[in-house]
Amino acid sequence: MPFDRKQHWEQVYATKQAHEVSWTQELPRTSLDFIHAFNLPKSAKIIDVGGGDSKLVDYLLAEGYENITVLDISEKALEKAQNRLGQNADKVKWIVSDVTTFKANEQFDLWHDRATFHFLTTSEQIKKYLAIAKNAVQSYMVIGTFSDKGPEKCSGLEIKQYREEELQATLENGFKKIKCVTEDHVTPFKTTQNFLFCSFARHLN
Repeated sequence: MPFDRKQHWEQVYATKQAHEVSWTQELPRTSLDFIHAFNLPKSAKIIDVGGGDSKLVDYLLAEGYENITVLDISEKALEKAQNRLGQNADKVKWIVSDVTTFKANEQFDLWHDRATFHFLTTSEQIKKYLAIAKNAVQSYMVIGTFSDKGPEKCSGLEIKQYREEELQATLENGFKKIKCVTEDHVTPFKTTQNFLFCSFARHLN
């Protein structure tokens, strides 16, 4: 029986609280730093891919961004974020979808993805993601993945680690690297995970 990714993530978000999963961040500092560097207008269309119940959307709303979309495979994860935001949740567009089957009906000024891309471990999955991103991204992309010094698994699943040169090469058909940094993410249970974050500009080949 093929692995059901949606069922896996629905189960994770149904049974675990934010402090019980490794990816939780109180302040998504690196993501915000990259976003601020683009000097986007507050009306810019921003999509947080695999955003789950991340607090990035909270900070973007607080800063006055008006056009935010959060996409996640888990409906339960998005429900948690909506409950946390209360009335502010109405200011956000919420999409339940596997990113590799996402049909974007608009283009985004910024595509942000922290810790979704590295769960795509086959060339077919990666190819689908990149085709969708090329179609959906108008200006910029930020991707955060586990680095080659990071974990080899997350949430019980295999992941694909990336070095800067490898991530750049993977995205070079459609995206030009702007900047990369690595950072140590300290999990709620005080372990450390090394991430690679890179920003890219959309360019037409």
